[in-house]
Amino acid sequence: MSLLESGENYLEAILMLSKKQKDIHAIDIVNQLKYSKPSVSIMLKKLKENGYILIDANSHILLTEKGFKVAEKIYTRHTCLTEFLEKIGVPNGIAEEDACKIEHDLSDETFEAIQKLTKKI
Repeated sequence: MSLLESGENYLEAILMLSKKQKDIHAIDIVNQLKYSKPSVSIMLKKLKENGYILIDANSHILLTEKGFKVAEKIYTRHTCLTEFLEKIGVPNGIAEEDACKIEHDLSDETFEAIQKLTKKI
């Protein structure tokens, strides 16, 4: 499975939720991403089949090492891009939304340049 933007968003949401709470269930992802329960169920099944997440006997969702690497990369991009956009004057809410839009498509080289510049500002 080639992990597309939507899959990356799910993994990032799971990571973000894991920073706030111990146990993560599908309903938490529904509430976080504002997607329908059937859509979340279908994507979680795909992520599990492809080794990005585990779902235990109590329906707790856990990132595998493979899933964590992707989630951490996207989360790092999101936070850095949000910070960069805010530093150049973009209001917080808009910066968050725009960061979410561009975090998936940015080349590693461009992201590294933005990351360096953000640290200097």
